[in-house]
Amino acid sequence: MDEVLLRSLTPSVLGVLCRRGADFAAAEDAVQDALVEALRVWPADPPRDPKGWLVTVAWRRFLDATRSDAARRRREDRAEEEPAPGPVPAADDTLRLYFLCAHPSLSPSSAVALTLRAVGGLTTRQIARAYLVPEATMAQRISRAKRTVAGVRLDRPGDVATVLRVLYLVFNEGYSGDVDLAAEAVRLTRQLAGAIDHPEVAGLLALMLLHHARRAARTTADGRLVPLAEQDRTRWDTALIAEGIGILQAALARDRLGEFQAQAAIAALNADAPTAEETDWPQIVEWYDELWRLTGSPVVRLNRAVAVGEADGPRAGLAALAELDSALPRYAAVAAYLHERDGALETAARLYAEAAGRASNLAERDHLTRRAARLNARLRR
Repeated sequence: MDEVLLRSLTPSVLGVLCRRGADFAAAEDAVQDALVEALRVWPADPPRDPKGWLVTVAWRRFLDATRSDAARRRREDRAEEEPAPGPVPAADDTLRLYFLCAHPSLSPSSAVALTLRAVGGLTTRQIARAYLVPEATMAQRISRAKRTVAGVRLDRPGDVATVLRVLYLVFNEGYSGDVDLAAEAVRLTRQLAGAIDHPEVAGLLALMLLHHARRAARTTADGRLVPLAEQDRTRWDTALIAEGIGILQAALARDRLGEFQAQAAIAALNADAPTAEETDWPQIVEWYDELWRLTGSPVVRLNRAVAVGEADGPRAGLAALAELDSALPRYAAVAAYLHERDGALETAARLYAEAAGRASNLAERDHLTRRAARLNARLRR
């Protein structure tokens, strides 16, 4: 059974129910019920029209759920005559659902969860496993999100930037449990790119593809992080890199630069270099300057300091770093790397150990701890 096909139909089925008069929360529950039923029935009896089947079952579930609600009786009476089975209209509400699920009244975590449910078609259990939280916790989060957006009218253009930030949050979660969230984010962003012609949507898709292309080389078999310069580039997916660069070039040609296009340009320069030594670091510094102008983010300047260190030498990188707040996340790790390249091994070892104590995840902490241990071993010789 093609679960990706099933999930890809979710937003259009949900849109059909909403157009017929169902409120978003009730329609989303009904569609989830239909998806569960499809997982049970389709392997033995696949439908000729998958979308039509899902619409029919979801609409029946919605009617069953509303039948006992007297306040909704008039709406049920209008809809009681179920449409005859047949082709479902091709109107696509996918874009509306993206904007609804990324509504500014939602917290980032709630927006991500609701997007994965309503647009991605994942079950609450799958989302909970991916985020390593109890199913009941995720169910509460999704229920609160649905209550928040209940009755929201999207009669004005939605905020594309908010939708893209939500999708990028999904992508950066990577994968755990039985759902690969990075691959799911790529799929949803492809879907969004098909629904809206926007250079920043293309920029985000290109960025995801370029990062995803390096995934196989990013960790060892036992889960240890492998820095970009040390990755086996023969394990990179060249087809994804070529696709990402092609999408990026088309977006840049429209001369409406945004932060995701700038990030993708940096990723493309890294991905396109045959070896780490052949990376065009001066051009990467220029792109970080563009990204800084677009975002004003101190994290961009932190990453720029690394690029300056590669382009002009570690002392130039340390000078750029000195202009920043040392409380920034990963500041100590960047300082350690630049000091190591400058030959100040004792300072680098101390900073690697300090950075390990501040690391946000176990893999990063292990990587930084091993860096500190390696330098301390060299100093003891």
